[in-house]
Amino acid sequence: MKKWYFDIDPFEAVEGFEFNFQGGSETKKYKHLCKITEVILQRKLSYSWKYENYTGNTLVTFELFPQDDKTLLKLTHQGLDSFPSDNPDFAKENFAQGWTHIIGESLKDFLENKEN
Repeated sequence: MKKWYFDIDPFEAVEGFEFNFQGGSETKKYKHLCKITEVILQRKLSYSWKYENYTGNTLVTFELFPQDDKTLLKLTHQGLDSFPSDNPDFAKENFAQGWTHIIGESLKDFLENKEN
């Protein structure tokens, strides 16, 4: 995840491991506080996601499924409505756009790069 997600140092895919990273818009950065809640090797990774100094707590889950000679990735981000609704940075559309970029561009580029 460190190579295609956010700048997370250190990162370990172990239940209970806590990590954080900075992210947000061009004008406002937020400290994301995360804790891994479930790991099933080569199948599933789930972690809580909240913001420092803001209410709300969500759950992000990456699941992998074999599909012929490929792998299907299912991403779920639950609980977005727990974030403050008066902050436009926490709008569901922004999360959809962010995940589309992370999965559709960053992860795709990482997987297609033969030098990894």
